Amino acid sequence: MNEPTRRCVGVRDVRFGARVTIVEPVNLYGCTLADEVFVGPFVEIQANVSIGRETRIQSHSFICEQVTIGERCFIGHGVMFANDLFQGGAPDPDSANWGRTVIDDEVSIGSNATILPVRICKGAVIGAGAVVTRDITIPGTYAGNPARLLRAF
Repeated sequence: MNEPTRRCVGVRDVRFGARVTIVEPVNLYGCTLADEVFVGPFVEIQANVSIGRETRIQSHSFICEQVTIGERCFIGHGVMFANDLFQGGAPDPDSANWGRTVIDDEVSIGSNATILPVRICKGAVIGAGAVVTRDITIPGTYAGNPARLLRAF
């Protein structure tokens, strides 16, 4: 019987602030978690990701490379970030071509939302299941596919 190739990550090369909580199992590698960050179980946070102070990331979320999340944000269950837009019709192995995502402070993202390479302004609320395909520059509540402004604050 053949054996698979096993690659175990767990928690490796992570810069932790004070009072960070992680609930295992998680895959965290090459990222930075500021003070008082919470990371739920079954979360993957890849290299070159920065998570701001007092941000909460709920279970089953995936934060790919080149994402910056601000302070006091909430990332709901099963939120997916994407950085490769498959512009050539297939995955691009060159990370220099991948998009960057910036989530400003005090943003809440509902469960099962998908966030493409965009910037989301301070205080925005992204509804559950929304697909964010463009920058969000006006604080308010957004929902749908693609996400649209429902109510400005």
